[in-house]
Amino acid sequence: MLPDKYLNKMRNLLKEEYEDYLKSFDSKANHGLRINTNKISVEDFLKVFPYKLERVPWTTDGFYYFDEEVTKHPYYNAGLYYIQEPSAMLPAELLPIEENDIVLDACAAPGGKSTKLLTKLNNTGLLLSNDISVSRSKALLRNIEKWGFGNYFVSSEDVKKLESKYLNTFDKILLDAPCSGEGMFRKEPSLIKSWEEKGNEYYADIQKELIISCLNMLKDGGILLYSTCTFDESEDEEVIRYAFDNIPNLKLLDIPMYEGFKKGKDDIGVKLFPHRLKGEGHFACLIQKGENKEKKHKDRKVNVPDIDFFKLLNKDFKNGSFKTINDNLYFVPDFNTDGIRLLRSGLLMGQIKKNNFEPSQALAVHLKENEFKNVIKLNKDDPRVNKYLKGETIDIDSNLKGYVLICLEDYPLGFGKLQNGTLKNKIDKGWIVQ
Repeated sequence: MLPDKYLNKMRNLLKEEYEDYLKSFDSKANHGLRINTNKISVEDFLKVFPYKLERVPWTTDGFYYFDEEVTKHPYYNAGLYYIQEPSAMLPAELLPIEENDIVLDACAAPGGKSTKLLTKLNNTGLLLSNDISVSRSKALLRNIEKWGFGNYFVSSEDVKKLESKYLNTFDKILLDAPCSGEGMFRKEPSLIKSWEEKGNEYYADIQKELIISCLNMLKDGGILLYSTCTFDESEDEEVIRYAFDNIPNLKLLDIPMYEGFKKGKDDIGVKLFPHRLKGEGHFACLIQKGENKEKKHKDRKVNVPDIDFFKLLNKDFKNGSFKTINDNLYFVPDFNTDGIRLLRSGLLMGQIKKNNFEPSQALAVHLKENEFKNVIKLNKDDPRVNKYLKGETIDIDSNLKGYVLICLEDYPLGFGKLQNGTLKNKIDKGWIVQ
């Protein structure tokens, strides 16, 4: 039951569209997925995916799906797509990432925005993916790992702490701010109780602090995308006005207007309403700080460690260093994170145990099938795929021995150790499908 106070506010906001908005609660929420174009092109995915899909208009790689079985397909475990509410795909789509950008996702959990930002970086630059909640950051890390990139850090810090360290540091920042969640009332009715308890003002104060901190972390010429999943002007347009009143040399950037989009008040940002399009409620606004400056970048190739396993790799590593932390070997991008609470520093390569190297699940899904010497490919209909994903030992008719990369067709699932036709499963316990 929507509170009277909320209904009166929406009646004043929407006017003649108010009844249509109320009717939208009689419809089910829309479900979406976003294709991992780092692993497979949109065209190739549509050829092999067995379920009906319909394109989300405001994305290059997002689709509506209509069958709950979509989340159980092995392609999902191979990281070929991410389940994401269609309107929530908009913020990361709008932020104009360029290769070699240094990017911050300030409130990143559960990871949908970060995975899209990494896709746009295309294995260049780096992403600092942050969420103040350690528990949410663990889910964030898992989703990023499955996406298959290595040029990231996952942190769990207060944005004010980041501001004190990273003034004028980032080329692009995405701030999907915590909010009252009005746009999600249809999909998550439990948010209504929180709205009644806290109201819009509670979040507006937090949002104003966050946007100032983020703008201070932007380089001159940098761009910030501010978004919420709420409709209230105090959390949307007024936060932008507050930023303009307190930070010099800001300007609004144009946002493409797709069918159903509605401009915010005074043409500040865009608003998405569930009665106007197939998605939940959202607000998004693009801001540039200062003027663009030319960036210079030069790649630096890095030699791999002298470990026998690395002789099986056919891959270049650039712009970072290999570091051992508590017996874990990482490839860490060039970026200073001293004093920051981190859950992950770059790509976890594996663990060193008594002079033996055990490769990680993160490395397996990071690789392309042509970047490892010993590869076993299984068809999606092969029953051994599900056995492997459940952590079971499987039989493989092959002369290979030692570490092999198990692939679902061309897409890595994890490592195994093969001897005499029997594969000892090396999939990470946390990745096992129940």
